[in-house]
Amino acid sequence: MLCFRRQIRSYIGTCRRYCSRNVRDGQYCLDLVRKQDYEGFLVSLLMPEESRSAAITLRAFNAELASVRDSVSNVHIGKLRLQFWKDGLENIYAGKPAHQPIALELFKAVNRHKLSKRWLSRMIEEREKTLEDKPFPSVADVESYAENTSSSLLYLTLQSLGIHDVHADHAASHIGKSQGIVNLLRGIPLLAQRRDVLIPMELTIRYNLSQEDVIRGNRSQDMKDLTYDLASLANSHLKHARKLKKDVIPGAFPAFLATAPIDSYLKRIQQADFDVFHPSLSKRYPLLPVKIWLQNYRRTF
Repeated sequence: MLCFRRQIRSYIGTCRRYCSRNVRDGQYCLDLVRKQDYEGFLVSLLMPEESRSAAITLRAFNAELASVRDSVSNVHIGKLRLQFWKDGLENIYAGKPAHQPIALELFKAVNRHKLSKRWLSRMIEEREKTLEDKPFPSVADVESYAENTSSSLLYLTLQSLGIHDVHADHAASHIGKSQGIVNLLRGIPLLAQRRDVLIPMELTIRYNLSQEDVIRGNRSQDMKDLTYDLASLANSHLKHARKLKKDVIPGAFPAFLATAPIDSYLKRIQQADFDVFHPSLSKRYPLLPVKIWLQNYRRTF
């Protein structure tokens, strides 16, 4: 934990050096990520110093987009909030960022690291498609969503590291898909409390489960089998990414520290016999910071 305290101090120092308009913009992004994406917060702290500010900003941008669906009362308001970011992105690339902390920090990251507008736009567009909280039709649709959100975030993180490599991008695609599927699994109990179900209809039909079954916290063998299918797919993407390790240049590895939380969750859900509603899965894994630090120390993913 001492290592992470040092990383936090180092990041704040980076903010003071880089945030020419207002130190509070960088601190705003840091606080947002720490609150809404704690695992991403830990991962970003171990990024090289010259890329750390951009990594935190990208995580803050992602957290901001992800929060839209949960914080609006109807789809129309959600679309208006996402339109703000569509317009904001145009203004950032036109050199006229909005006076909003994430927009100001993103403007600096875009200019410093030449971040691709395509990936940022794709993240916004994909979030807009899922504002209505409807179940995914198929597992392939979940993978597509994960590619357009989680994988896009990793492509941008690679760019912040100065990495432009087809093998790194290929690994990022699989890691992002694994991350997206794990996020879906982790969200099942939370969404059930709001009477929302995003599990692919393809799977609920296969295992003869209704949306009401999921909302009530069904812990039957059928629900465990459904969870097993999703966890196995996430693990398959993770294993595929790791097979590419020998071809990925070492400079890309910090972007892939996200595999530590993914791997941790998949092992924990296996220990819980694929009961996605098991109370242990809702608790923060206390050794995760150490696991991330060790992965970074060993320069692997």
